[in-house]
Amino acid sequence: MTDAQSPVTALTTLLDVETRDTDLFRGSRYPAGKGRVFGGQVIGQALMAATRAVQADQRAHSLHAYFMRPGDEAVPIDYRVVRDYDGSSFSTRRIVATQNDTPILTMTASFQRVEAGLAHGVPLPDVPPPETLAVGDKNGGGSPIMAHFLKRFAAFEFRPVPPFGDPAPPSQPGLSHLWFRLAAPAPSDPALCSAMLAYLSDFGLLTTAVLPHGIPLFSGRVQAASLDHALWLHDVPALDQWHVFTMESPWAGGGRGLTRGTFHAIDGHHVASVAQEGLIRPVTPRV
Repeated sequence: MTDAQSPVTALTTLLDVETRDTDLFRGSRYPAGKGRVFGGQVIGQALMAATRAVQADQRAHSLHAYFMRPGDEAVPIDYRVVRDYDGSSFSTRRIVATQNDTPILTMTASFQRVEAGLAHGVPLPDVPPPETLAVGDKNGGGSPIMAHFLKRFAAFEFRPVPPFGDPAPPSQPGLSHLWFRLAAPAPSDPALCSAMLAYLSDFGLLTTAVLPHGIPLFSGRVQAASLDHALWLHDVPALDQWHVFTMESPWAGGGRGLTRGTFHAIDGHHVASVAQEGLIRPVTPRV
């Protein structure tokens, strides 16, 4: 196994789930994890659990999740799937993620048999191509907290479009862009590729919510956490090819920030859309 393949294999293992009983699954723990579980991990594992409870010819096209409690890295996460609906084309599954029998996330996912139809999408944004950009800093720009967080994404190669990830960003609203791809060939299982995109879709959105205020997310000046998350999967992503994640925050207030984003393949194909509201509560300095 090469160094590039190892993190991708580790991510595949993390997102896959173990069958414990009928419609009951358990997710793997992040090996180096401590403290709070990354929300994208819970979403990706919940999606894989729901996928295990639908027909093989159905693919996830949307999910809507609420984070209720922070997950504990030291405790396994169980996923109970409820089969709410099965139609001729669509199926709906409800998933409850629990630790020690206490819910930490609820999610609904909808699946559809592949069919043809009218098609259009948001155009590829006008941003520099990935080969012209510097490799993303996996050391967190000098922030130990951010460096520890970025270890979760060793399976990906990042090419940020500045000021994304800037440890001292200017105060500016607008769009943020991040090029990414897997560091090794993608899994052959379309469900796992979708789960990997779901995992990554919880990365960077809250950074966009604080960018208009010139506050780095890991500065200790804001308390930040995902509150809810919606993802629409328009197609199965080919994650070993370059994709760009475009993000924006149209609103913030009351200690919360609304964010949304799109995913495009480098050929311009619009593969997914996401929206999230997060906690961005200012922290009062101690005197």
